[in-house]
Amino acid sequence: MLIAKTRWDVKRPDENIVKHLVEQLRIDPLIATLLVHRGVRTAEEANAFLYPLKQPFYDPFLLDGMERAVARIQRAIQDGEHILVYGDYDADGVSSTTVMVSALKEAGAIVDFYIPNRFTEGYGPNEKAFRWAKDQGFSLIITVDNGIAAVKEVALANELGMDVIITDHHEVGPTLPEAYEIIHPKKPGSTYPFRELAGVGVAFKVAHALLGEVPRYLLDVAAIGTIADLVSLTGENRVLVAQGLEQLRKTKRIGLRALCTQCGIDAEKIDEQTVGFIIAPRMNAAGRLGEADPAVRLLMTEDEEEAKRLAKEMDDLNRERQQLVAEIAEEAAQIIQEQFPPSENKVLVVAKEGWNPGVIGIVASRLVEQFYRPTIVLSIDVEKGIAKGSARSIHGFDMFSSLSTCRDILLHFGGHPMAAGMTLSLEDVGELRRRLNALADDMLTDDDFTPITSIDAVCSVSDLTMAVAEQLEKFAPFGVGNAKPLFLMENVSVETMRRVGADQSHLKAVFAQNGAAIDSVGFGFGYLRDEIAPDAKVSVVGELVINEWNHLRKPQLMIYDMAVHECQLFDIRGMRDVRSLIAALPPDKRMLIMFREDTADALGIGAYKEEIYYAASAEEASRLCLDGRYVVLLDMPPSLEMIKMLLRSSLPARIYALFYQRETHFFRTLPTREHFKWFYAFLRKRGMFNLAKHGGELARARGWTEETVWFMAKVFLELEFITQRDGIVSLVPQPAKRDLSESPTYRLKQAQYELESLFLYSTYEQLKRCLFEMKGLHTYEEANA
Repeated sequence: MLIAKTRWDVKRPDENIVKHLVEQLRIDPLIATLLVHRGVRTAEEANAFLYPLKQPFYDPFLLDGMERAVARIQRAIQDGEHILVYGDYDADGVSSTTVMVSALKEAGAIVDFYIPNRFTEGYGPNEKAFRWAKDQGFSLIITVDNGIAAVKEVALANELGMDVIITDHHEVGPTLPEAYEIIHPKKPGSTYPFRELAGVGVAFKVAHALLGEVPRYLLDVAAIGTIADLVSLTGENRVLVAQGLEQLRKTKRIGLRALCTQCGIDAEKIDEQTVGFIIAPRMNAAGRLGEADPAVRLLMTEDEEEAKRLAKEMDDLNRERQQLVAEIAEEAAQIIQEQFPPSENKVLVVAKEGWNPGVIGIVASRLVEQFYRPTIVLSIDVEKGIAKGSARSIHGFDMFSSLSTCRDILLHFGGHPMAAGMTLSLEDVGELRRRLNALADDMLTDDDFTPITSIDAVCSVSDLTMAVAEQLEKFAPFGVGNAKPLFLMENVSVETMRRVGADQSHLKAVFAQNGAAIDSVGFGFGYLRDEIAPDAKVSVVGELVINEWNHLRKPQLMIYDMAVHECQLFDIRGMRDVRSLIAALPPDKRMLIMFREDTADALGIGAYKEEIYYAASAEEASRLCLDGRYVVLLDMPPSLEMIKMLLRSSLPARIYALFYQRETHFFRTLPTREHFKWFYAFLRKRGMFNLAKHGGELARARGWTEETVWFMAKVFLELEFITQRDGIVSLVPQPAKRDLSESPTYRLKQAQYELESLFLYSTYEQLKRCLFEMKGLHTYEEANA
């Protein structure tokens, strides 16, 4: 067996809808299945999904409060009021700020922007910033990607005589700020058709309403923020990102072009992964380590030299950020292991003074990957007596709602079900940990702590064709809510499998089924080469991609997970370094069995003596429970009955067959009946024979070993065909008729010969067949039925 790393959740489509789409669109059933899993029910919805570049945007005035908000902005423009766009320091906030400022300038507004410092001010509006805005002469503040929780700050703005328009997308709390207007797709009473806009998406809708048409020149920036914020890439977000990526590939923004050059990006090949893993992290880096303003300037600059300088600055900051994340993640993991072990904590809350608040969200994500527990990482400020932190969650634990039950000890908090940020008093950190763990005890089961892999379809190797791979490209852009489709192939054969890469940590394999085969690659799966038996039937989860090499295109499977659901046999007969194999097996799974007391010393594995099971009899063998264990049969059993009793009532996950034997009998001559017939005739002719003196001569004359001659003599003696005295044998006159098998020596020799033939010198297939037939099974499938 090979246990999968994750829980496999196989989606089951409505077959009637699949059949309808196949007939209506004339598409492959596999493609139709994937569409149904993405909420597509009709041919019209399928076309909308597959062709997002052709889809229109919703009317922005469907957002509650949009007419009043736009009217207030237009009045401010007409009256020459100074407008402040109040942003946020992450990539979504930077993109939102850029979109809103650009649209306001396009409309003729007098506008500036303000992004709070993550370290000195924290997230969202604050009293000091609003008082500064009043002193600077701003009469209208428009928040982007924040503000929905700023009840006190908006009340202050009202007292100071400033109007506040909030544009946000974060979770709505029980009390709304008394702003001039709130533009939020999830605002109570909202009937907007799509609720999952990112902050930049909401800002983009305001820009659309203000300018009277879709501001396509802002789509590139809107796409960056939407992808970076990990919102659902479905509905209007899918349209926005698809069209935004098209705009991004031909962007005229010199700052983005400079960043692409700095990072070695081919702008024409930019996709959602380029944004998510290269562009967005650099947009984030500025606000994580210092001021976010340079990121906004990069997106808006019209100066070539400034663009180059800012692009290099953010690339350097990102490298610094990566190093910082690695260091803090290592520290945090050590604290968790030593003070809050995952075995005792369902929610991990870890804090330390001096951790950079700008990167602890990334650290929390790393720790979730490592421990798969909801995790909060807090940076302690001893002088202020507070801890600021970021939370990341797992499937089944709603972080936002859980933190909502702790409002009384949280000075500030906000976020989503899967991620949140908070500030609390230092003295309440322990209480937060206690409360969240109590909630997790009620909400989560043991299964919840194994990651889930969502599988779109079970298919055969022959289904994963080039045509299907090409059609899958229309499913992009991929992201939250539209993950790359994963396929499960069950019970496929492994044609070839080998380690690749400089450190041999990756895997290349060819999987075959019913005459079809597919090349596969598994990054980080190189270790599986030693965990899959040669004839094992494997189940593989992977993503279908197109591999291009030397102008050739062919389908390829990117491996995500693998499992073997049958007992596996590993043939390690003749292995010399048994110790390294034993050390590599998980201690909680391995089970070492020997049938002879001196085997451990002979193999040099005395260090494992305490865990070796010595089966001295069939009865003792029958009492061993092998279920789910990695069983190493260290030496050869003295009989077939011993193995039968061992396997009688339990089935291991794996069998490693070493079958060490100090001396073997297989290549010594086992005399046939013709041997015995000739030897008996020889003795009858001679009457008596000095075996001690002339046995060697006889053996050489016949081409036998001397041992063979003595063996036959012993058999005859036991059958009372001869007598022996002082090495001289004499034939017994008229002995009773008896079969050779009545001789104990003959039976023992024959049994040893057969055992060695079966266990030591058989082929892999013969050995496997033998072991499973002893279990009363003919196939691995029966073993696991």
